[in-house]
Amino acid sequence: MSIWGTILGGAAGFALGGPIGALLGGAAAHFAGKASREKIGNSAQEAIFAAGFIALCAKMAKADGVVTRDEINVFKKSFHVPPSEAKKVGWFFDMAKKEVDGYEAYAMQLYRQFRGQPAVLEQVIDLLFHIAMADGVMHPAEMNYLHEVARIFRISEAEFSRIREGHMGPDQSDPYTVLGLKHDASDKEVRSAYRKLIKEHHPDLLMAQGVPEELIDVANDKLAAINDAYDKIAKIRGIN
Repeated sequence: MSIWGTILGGAAGFALGGPIGALLGGAAAHFAGKASREKIGNSAQEAIFAAGFIALCAKMAKADGVVTRDEINVFKKSFHVPPSEAKKVGWFFDMAKKEVDGYEAYAMQLYRQFRGQPAVLEQVIDLLFHIAMADGVMHPAEMNYLHEVARIFRISEAEFSRIREGHMGPDQSDPYTVLGLKHDASDKEVRSAYRKLIKEHHPDLLMAQGVPEELIDVANDKLAAINDAYDKIAKIRGIN
């Protein structure tokens, strides 16, 4: 199912309060009847994730004080929004951007929905990092925004550092930080951390927990960063 079908399907299939529910309800009302054409699957979790994530993207676009059409286009391109749905998703993005609720309300609702699934919340932060760095520049206001969303998600400073390091690129990142380790970690701790991260962030598991398929590419990039970090450490230490 397309991401737009996910959003409308979720809006049509269940009642949800809070700012995310208001966005979904507004989409259902504005595009009345469109959801019936879509095949509805695990729509509730996927719709909440997709709508909440798009809302946080829209709010982040204002973090540096200027919202440009280029930022919206980067979002659409990064997450494979098909041309037939571009205007609809753009409408949803603009609606979220204009809503009076601050980003904190959207982040808190996502936290309440997925607090038992920390890897899903981490995926939200990863996706926001991806959008923020799509132009090759991380504005200080965007970093502050990401840090605050992570705080609302109850992500620790150490975990936030691990997530951030994974977006620095293989030539600039510290492989130990990517795995959430200190440099004096034992070989056993290195293997354990690696296996834990690979298991938690496997794309199939994330999709089963509510991450829409269109947004899963960043999870594949994360696995690549985790694998690269482990390979570097294993080579240095001679770990088999």
